[in-house]
Amino acid sequence: MSTTELNTTLTQLQSSPPPSPQKIASLLSTAKRQLLTLNALLPTPSTSPQLLGLARATLETGALLSIRLQDPDAFTRYFQQLLPFYELPPSSFKPAGGGQRSKVTGLYLLLLLTKGDYAGFHTVLEGLEVEMGGSTGAGLEEDKFIGYPVKLERWLMEGSYDRVWGATKREGVPGEEFGVFSEVLIGTIRSEIASCSEKAYPSLPIANAKNLLFLESEGGVVEFAQGRGWVVQDGRIYFPLQQGDGVRSEKEILVASGQVIENTIGYARELETIV
Repeated sequence: MSTTELNTTLTQLQSSPPPSPQKIASLLSTAKRQLLTLNALLPTPSTSPQLLGLARATLETGALLSIRLQDPDAFTRYFQQLLPFYELPPSSFKPAGGGQRSKVTGLYLLLLLTKGDYAGFHTVLEGLEVEMGGSTGAGLEEDKFIGYPVKLERWLMEGSYDRVWGATKREGVPGEEFGVFSEVLIGTIRSEIASCSEKAYPSLPIANAKNLLFLESEGGVVEFAQGRGWVVQDGRIYFPLQQGDGVRSEKEILVASGQVIENTIGYARELETIV
């Protein structure tokens, strides 16, 4: 089998506008069979540079389209298949135009953040730092795609959830595919804040909860509250009673939530000045 058929399949996958989800799934299956037939799923010393480039481009396209199909498991499999290609020394193979490695790797880092897999996140980063000759995370931030999850992870560690939220809403999101995982990440953060609120507060005003949970409207707060089994009454959210000690007073509630709300409002004002 020649590379012509694989090249044709790749062209169809990269067409604009993109094919339908059903067509994408069918083309990706065809591409995998063609790679297998060409013995190109893994790079070998005998694989020609032309086939290496075509195989890598096919796998990278599959990874990006898997996100469009909202299939993170398939995306992860494509990333794992791409690693042997990414480990090839530039002296033996250098893709035309640089390929999509930076974008795919940045998306994988963002996916790890959505799963809370910080160990895996730093393992990938450390590998990139070694490859770059010992560059630090600050150096990686200069990359458009890899820098995005690196900054998000730092803000998460600092507890700067407002900055994370802002980054997912601004034009600074480096690509359409990143928006999918960014929304998942915000959902994860929202769930963490909700769990902490249940343990710390007996109740909160809906307006305060809206800011704490980074929701767009009070109606969104009510819908979210109902989904978690919270009671909404007279403009307040009442959390399930917690067992044991540690229930805070109303004054403590306002102090604890006030700082986060203040930071969120301040950041929103900064965004307004930018816009």
